[in-house]
Order: sequence, then C-alpha cells, then structure tokens
Amino acid sequence: MIRINLLPHREEKRKQKKAAFFAMLALGGVVGVGIVLLVGGYNARAISIQEQRNQVLKTAIVGLDKKIAEIATLKQEIEALKARQQAVEDLQGDRNQPVYLLDELVKQTPPGVYLKGFKQDGQKVAVNGFAQSQERVSELLRNLAGESPWLEKPDLIEVKSTGLGQGKSARKVVEFNLNVSIKRPRDKDKPEDGAKGKAAAAAAPGSK
Repeated sequence: MIRINLLPHREEKRKQKKAAFFAMLALGGVVGVGIVLLVGGYNARAISIQEQRNQVLKTAIVGLDKKIAEIATLKQEIEALKARQQAVEDLQGDRNQPVYLLDELVKQTPPGVYLKGFKQDGQKVAVNGFAQSQERVSELLRNLAGESPWLEKPDLIEVKSTGLGQGKSARKVVEFNLNVSIKRPRDKDKPEDGAKGKAAAAAAPGSK
C-alpha cells in the first residue's frame, strides 16, 4: 500500500528551522549576557581592588606628610635652640672682648706708634693715633692682619701728616684712623683670610 502525506511538510520544516533559529538566538543572547556579566564582574572586582590599593597609598601618603611636617617643625625648633645657644655663648664671650682688645692692641702696636683712642661698635673697632712714619702705620696694619689671633680685617680710613707739640719741641708725625674687626671666641680658631690681610697690608701707605 502506498501512503501519501498530504500535510504541508514544507511549512513544518520552515517552522522547525525558524524555532531552531530563535532558540539559537536566545541561547546566544543568554551566553552574551553571561559573558558581559562575567567581564563586568571581573572589571568591577579589579577596580575595587585598585581603589583599595589607592586608598592604602593615600593613607600612607597622609601619614608621611604628617611625619614630614613634624620633622620640619622639629628642625625649626632645633635651629631656634641652636640660635639661642649661640646667642648665649656669644653674649658670654663678648663680655671678655674688651680684655682681648686691649691686650691685642698692646701686643700688635709696634714701637713708634701711639694710640690716641679707640671705640668699639659691635665687632668693629675704630682706632686712631699717631706714628713716627707711614712705615710704622703699615707695620701696624700687617700685625693686625696676619699676626693677631683676635683682630682681623684692618681697614685704613685716613692717614695724614700733622704737627705734634708746640715751639721747639714740635715735630711732624703721621696721624691715622683705621677700623679693625674683633673676633668672637667661636671664630678665633677659624682659618684666617690671608689674601685679605695681604691686600690690606699692600694698600697701606709706605708698603711696596
């Protein structure tokens, strides 16, 4: 017996293919959404971990900034204490400066030089007096520039010829004015500036 299928099998096949296509499309959509969710979750987790690391770094930076500020404050306090200590030491050392000054002026004044007076203003001392000749003034400048442990940087302000005495006893002498610096005890042992001392001596009258 021959059986004939009179049903629209072509339409059935089309429906089956269409259903299979929509099923595959739905499956692809589900898989795509799953991949997107998976990648999004991974990225969110990575971002969260990085944010935690960034927060740790920020906290560490804030702590370091505080420590740096504390160190800077400590340095300022130390410098202030050093300055106060130095001021006290300078004050104590300056009490003996008149003694050192008088002693050095006596030691460094060569024969033929008479000191008329001197005036101290801080570390500067103005000295004036008379000398038998300009060579004696030059010798005084050399002594103050190179041989004195307490006096330094002599600067000749004025030198001129003048008369000393009256009548037959009058004689010509050289009158001079100079400035010299007195060292503090903390500066006494520092190396002297020999070049400046030589320059001052070379600039003195009568020097060659």
